[in-house]
Amino acid sequence: MIRVLLVDDDSFIRESLKYILDMDEKINVLHTCSDGKQAYDYVCSVEGQVDVILMDIRMPECDGVEGTKLIKERFPHIRVLILTTFDDDDYIIEAIKNGANGYMLKNVSPDRILEGIQSVSQGNMLIHPEIANKLSSFLRASNSHLRIRKSVPDNWGLTPAELKIVQGIADGLSNKEIANTLFLSEGTVKNYVTEILQKLELRDRTQIAIFYLKNSTPSDRNHSQNP
Repeated sequence: MIRVLLVDDDSFIRESLKYILDMDEKINVLHTCSDGKQAYDYVCSVEGQVDVILMDIRMPECDGVEGTKLIKERFPHIRVLILTTFDDDDYIIEAIKNGANGYMLKNVSPDRILEGIQSVSQGNMLIHPEIANKLSSFLRASNSHLRIRKSVPDNWGLTPAELKIVQGIADGLSNKEIANTLFLSEGTVKNYVTEILQKLELRDRTQIAIFYLKNSTPSDRNHSQNP
């Protein structure tokens, strides 16, 4: 049984989602809240009982970005799946940096929402394909060239060459483009990507880009060529 908290400032959406989710025998909707601070207060009051939070992103008082930050700082084990509209560009990266475990568009079918809750409850990172494409574009357009933090021992076991591959993926480059940049064969880059996924226990290139985003720092701007 997956214990779920619903957070949305629209009472109609809250009740509709609750009705839909309650129809699934694998899900138990514990409570509903209208903003991120209410959600934080609730999980504090029932510590250890919430597995997944289905979080709206645009809410008055305390939005989903801030609510995610509050909750994940104290309860990192709670999975936060954010429901968003396609034009929430300004919120996407910040929510991921705050620890959100997934993004789904509000116009997906109820079955997809149920599948999403089950997926993040199992420890997966879930990003709607359209949002994943936008995320890659954001990373490429930002030109921030963030660098993975050196404060983490051994950079998660990645070699300097693998770090450069990670940076290339985060910039939205294809394997061929990375190969041309680093003077490697495309096959060698593909092998590097496979090794990186195994070392970081990630599933795909999008998760590599998100990993890079969450574990890099603006203070390293313009130094990405020297990881």
